[in-house]
Amino acid sequence: MLTPLEFEKPVLELEAKIEELRHLGSSDDLNIADEVAELQAKADKQLRQIYARLTPWQKVQVARHPGRPHFSDYVSALIDEFLPLCGDRLYGEDAAVVGGLGRFKGRSVVVIGHEKGHDTESRVKHNFGMAHPEGYRKAQRLMDLAERFRLPLLTFVDTPGAYPGVEAEERGQAEAIARCIERCLSLRVPMVSVIIGEGGSGGAVAFATANQVLMLEHSIYSVISPEGCASILWRSTDKTVDAAEALKLTAQDLLRFGIIDSVVHEPLGGAHRNPATTIAAVGEAIATALADLEAVPAVDLLRGRRQKFLQMGRKQAA
Repeated sequence: MLTPLEFEKPVLELEAKIEELRHLGSSDDLNIADEVAELQAKADKQLRQIYARLTPWQKVQVARHPGRPHFSDYVSALIDEFLPLCGDRLYGEDAAVVGGLGRFKGRSVVVIGHEKGHDTESRVKHNFGMAHPEGYRKAQRLMDLAERFRLPLLTFVDTPGAYPGVEAEERGQAEAIARCIERCLSLRVPMVSVIIGEGGSGGAVAFATANQVLMLEHSIYSVISPEGCASILWRSTDKTVDAAEALKLTAQDLLRFGIIDSVVHEPLGGAHRNPATTIAAVGEAIATALADLEAVPAVDLLRGRRQKFLQMGRKQAA
């Protein structure tokens, strides 16, 4: 059962009628195929119209939908022989960041991602994808491993932001994120990042300072959440919708600004309606990006990544 978003309710009502008719047809031997087909076409048309004109705030809601595939889903479908590696060797293990070794389409890779969890218990375990400093330090350790063994690095971003608690600050949250970004910029191996849901603040940038940054069509990427932006600028969460508009956080805006490199299209109605198709599309996009980077010498990978992000700053300054 899909969790309904407010703007999807008219479609869900049609889909409920379709299911009811199918149930009646199977129980009473009625031939209702034509009626079901007509309602299905109507539902698809309505869904297509809704998703063709989503507002930035509606995109935020889609990006946060609990039914969207999470990092663990991508690993299960795309990474063979995945071996998770735990701990930062300094303080402890952070379940909000998962990473390790595996094979992507037959090639050995290092994989890192934020994990939000699928239900209440797993969400609490993974702290809703909000990493502590040890999560970012674990990521740095895995990045070191990727470079040592000359393995491509794949990262999957899905976080509201780094954990903002006092204990995280006490253990050096800002420094850990900065060091993670610095390590990304110094890597001499191909790095591909995919924003699969929320890309929030520095907690996202720490994993997205890559040669190629891909972004799902209805995901978001911003310096702060719309709620946080509204509370700071307007001192009221009533302005959340306005903040979402002002932040230019959609994949389409970010592609236009040159912040990301490409948009991966989602199935009709978003990734939560067809996770398997979404994951397959992401896999193909990663494979294409890696193929483009494979032939690039290490020194050019390093130089190109640095210039890419320096150029963003120059554009804004201009």
